[in-house]
Amino acid sequence: MRIAHLTRGRLRRLCTTVALGTAAVTLGTLGLGATVANAADSGTTGSSSSSSTSTTAASTALSANWYASAPYFMPDDNNPPDIAAVMQATGQKAFQLSFILAGSGCTATWDGTTAIGADPAVAAAISTIRAAGGDVSVSQGGYAGTKLGQVCSSPQAEAAALQKVLDTYSLHAIDFDLEEPEYENTTAVNNELGAAQILQQTNPGLYVSITMPGTSSGTGYFGENVLKTAKGLGFTPANFSIMPFDNGINGADQTIAALTAFNGLLQKDLGWDAATAWAHEGFSGMDGRSDSGEMFTTDDFAAIRTFAQTNGMARFTFWSVNRDRPCDASETSSKTWGDCSSTDAPAWSYTAQTVAFANNSSVAQPPAGGTTPPATPQCAAAYVSSTAYTTGQEVSYNGHNWTAQWWTQGGAPAAGGAWTDDGPCQGTPASGGGTGSGGSGGGTCALAWVSTTAYGGGTEVSYNGDNYTAKWWTQGETPGVSSVWTDAGACTAS
Repeated sequence: MRIAHLTRGRLRRLCTTVALGTAAVTLGTLGLGATVANAADSGTTGSSSSSSTSTTAASTALSANWYASAPYFMPDDNNPPDIAAVMQATGQKAFQLSFILAGSGCTATWDGTTAIGADPAVAAAISTIRAAGGDVSVSQGGYAGTKLGQVCSSPQAEAAALQKVLDTYSLHAIDFDLEEPEYENTTAVNNELGAAQILQQTNPGLYVSITMPGTSSGTGYFGENVLKTAKGLGFTPANFSIMPFDNGINGADQTIAALTAFNGLLQKDLGWDAATAWAHEGFSGMDGRSDSGEMFTTDDFAAIRTFAQTNGMARFTFWSVNRDRPCDASETSSKTWGDCSSTDAPAWSYTAQTVAFANNSSVAQPPAGGTTPPATPQCAAAYVSSTAYTTGQEVSYNGHNWTAQWWTQGGAPAAGGAWTDDGPCQGTPASGGGTGSGGSGGGTCALAWVSTTAYGGGTEVSYNGDNYTAKWWTQGETPGVSSVWTDAGACTAS
């Protein structure tokens, strides 16, 4: 699911969505009344129901078509939009909040750090959405961090940890976002699918979907392993969805070809006929420019949605609402951003396509309203010709920020050389040096972190009194919260 957790510069996701409510497709008999004991890793056992107190008002479950169309939403990162305004502009009722990760052992937390029930942005988002007549699922996993499937000792232990999340937020839906390296670990995949099956069996009416990376062939070896593992467990979800991006797939025609190929794999690996396979197949796309530079316009999304509706597909969603806004003209198509689509499409145009899928209708025009495009980032320290710069250091020059691709000195930033153009910047740059790696505790604070600025690997910023160094390209991921940042220690303001 990070440009875009990213931001998801690392956005390919394997997701399992579990939603309570009336299913949109016919599922096999799965023993929903069964009782399953959930063993926590501490060694205690008990029923699947948790005694946790809900931190948000309970809601009535939506019909499954809304959970099947719910786009991903990050309430803590990537310049979160006013979600009430999105709902008002588009009519979307459901959103998937990201991300749940493992904390200490087999314990669910937000982003691997914040206890369930203790994140005010999450609680506020849920309250706002439900007050407007909607509902949420939560997404477990993502590209970075440790996933529950990797650390929980069994499917039962993982199910117990996730049941507490369901209870805390009075949830009708939960999403498992499994990516490499967990996706390539057969034990972890068995834990994830087994936990989803247990939750489905012990929570009457569960709607479960599973999403995996997509390829031009439908999915790869590990994706087929997911299908075969589910069959071996006797686990039939509402749908298996693929993410046909970041693998050389561009636009509607190639996406539709990948979805068609995946339908063939569903028939081959699960023994279904074509109609049954379509009724259990889903699409999870990426709005605008992908991590790999592929482009998906609103016209592409409309064509894919029409194809999905025509064939009776079960799911149509995308990453992410945070990105469903136009970029500044200078940013369009040049990079992948976490809080805009790298297109000039009106705000919430991609979300409108998910609403059309939920309503089995079409989109007559882009939604009204929206928000102002993200602000232009602050200028980094000014470029100095006599200074030696190392990989990842950022400077400003002629109104743009630039990031060094390798060691360089004496060559002014320009396209095609040692420098990458990060786009326009604003404000008066500080003198000398640039931001970069090498910070240590007790030093002078680097330039302050800015959520809308893209940082290359090795770039140093300051946040809440500490310096932090980026491990890889990032944008919109908060230092001290996201694992993309290494804490270089306390710093002193100059």
